[in-house]
Amino acid sequence: MNTNRLSKTISDALNAQITKEAHASQIYLSYAAWADGQGFGGIANFLFRHAQEERNHMMKILEYILKRGAKVEVTAIPAPSENPVNINNCFEKIFEHEVDNTKAVYKIVKMSHEEEDWATWDFMQWFVKEQVEEETLAMNLLDKIKIAGGEKMSSDVLYSFDRNMEKTSDEVTAAQDVTTESP
Repeated sequence: MNTNRLSKTISDALNAQITKEAHASQIYLSYAAWADGQGFGGIANFLFRHAQEERNHMMKILEYILKRGAKVEVTAIPAPSENPVNINNCFEKIFEHEVDNTKAVYKIVKMSHEEEDWATWDFMQWFVKEQVEEETLAMNLLDKIKIAGGEKMSSDVLYSFDRNMEKTSDEVTAAQDVTTESP
């Protein structure tokens, strides 16, 4: 008896998203190693944590596919792009990657809606919210970098930014969760 509850198109898209999340993990891992090699241990710590978070996203999708009775297809992960040239460039690349990942998530949401696969549509809402948080976090960090001088940050400012990144929370309050009591 066939117990698969996912269409081929949804299954293929979810499997592709597994690879995308694994690739995201590799990008964060690569940039963390780069940052550490540049002496930015705080930024590296932040990026290493995000590499693990992306791997957790991959596992979340993998588990969903299995629980829906479909087949998981583990494929090769593309190599991360070349290392950033500076801290500003690092977070610009991260933001661009998160926007690309958001587009892929939206594609699955749209597909699941068109196919009336409400279980997948519901499952993907977590990722929609997560991507809003990821983009917001990257934008906030880019804003801080811009205020601090962007590509021309002084050594003192870079040092302070690096120390602050070590303790920077990975959590961001999404706009839909903001209230007048808790902005």
